[in-house]
Amino acid sequence: MLSYLANFEDYFGPLRVLRYLSLRTLLAAGTAMAFGFLIGPWLIHQLRRLKFGQHYDDDRTGDLAQRFDKKNTPTMGGLLIFGSVFASVALWAQPNVWVLVAMFVYTALTAVGFRDDYLKAVKRNRDGISSREKMMWQTLITLVALAVLVLHPMSAVKIRELWVPFFKSPVLVFAGGFGLVALFVMMFFWVVGFSNAINLTDGLDGLAIGCTITVALVYGIMAYTAGHMRIAEYLLISHVPGSGELAVICGALVGAGMAFLWYNSHPAEVFMGDTGSLALGGLIGVIAFMVQQPLTLVIVGGVFVAEAVSVIVQVGWFKYTRRQYGEGRRFFLMAPIHHHFQKQGWPETKVVLRFWVLSLMCALAGLGTLKLR
Repeated sequence: MLSYLANFEDYFGPLRVLRYLSLRTLLAAGTAMAFGFLIGPWLIHQLRRLKFGQHYDDDRTGDLAQRFDKKNTPTMGGLLIFGSVFASVALWAQPNVWVLVAMFVYTALTAVGFRDDYLKAVKRNRDGISSREKMMWQTLITLVALAVLVLHPMSAVKIRELWVPFFKSPVLVFAGGFGLVALFVMMFFWVVGFSNAINLTDGLDGLAIGCTITVALVYGIMAYTAGHMRIAEYLLISHVPGSGELAVICGALVGAGMAFLWYNSHPAEVFMGDTGSLALGGLIGVIAFMVQQPLTLVIVGGVFVAEAVSVIVQVGWFKYTRRQYGEGRRFFLMAPIHHHFQKQGWPETKVVLRFWVLSLMCALAGLGTLKLR
């Protein structure tokens, strides 16, 4: 919205700075952070008043349980992130198909996550919405997003290309009907996979949002480089016209994430819930596709991948040993893997800080792939 003020530079010259994507990205981050700090106390108060909190019992005992008890802490804090990002993007981004699809996915998955949290917090339904219903909504959202990208002239060609790290050209073009089906399946797994991965990571105060900030920061840089023809040409990566505006969304996500982390740091005053985790994973997943860096997300989001893999290994090993030996055995002390380290006696804050360090290392490694072609 405010970006259009640059059209009036003939009347007031300094307005031309609003044409600069880098400035609007910084302004988006600052606006989202300010908005998050502004609405945070009010939203947390309302969630407490409405008793929209966690209702599980901590299985630890003694003093340890008292220090880590999270029962009745307000959830649905993802609304704080969503409101901050949405307002900031509306102010500073120049709408195009990339921005609209990203915000559609983010808004729709926020609604799905909110319904899930509402059933758990208000209706006392521990399981929330069924896995089948959640999968149905995620499928429909991905299908709509892909249909728009395939049909729109700005994105129709680029979205069919598959780029992988370390290669100077696309390794595959999804052509024809079969290609579209394969593209949908891949995008679906990325949206759903990273939604669930962030959801699994969201088990300790500040862990998920801290790692999300580093991933969003990296993809903001990748969106900027993909949208800039000269930089993309220099780095030998795909130039995706118009995708630079996704950097504004990533900037807003970084700012909103920092504001949310203020309230989510140990001891947490609010949790993001499925309202936040499902939507953030889906947003990051679809942005990765739109800037032609889907497989790089496996590196950049390495902590999320490790969390998801630890659960898969734990469940798979338990089922295998039950068939082989008559009783299930655990590979980790507890899954997701951050709980494994808690069981070993690490304080929650140490686990979170060390996972942040790992997330930053993964982010730097992912950025390194831009140059190694």
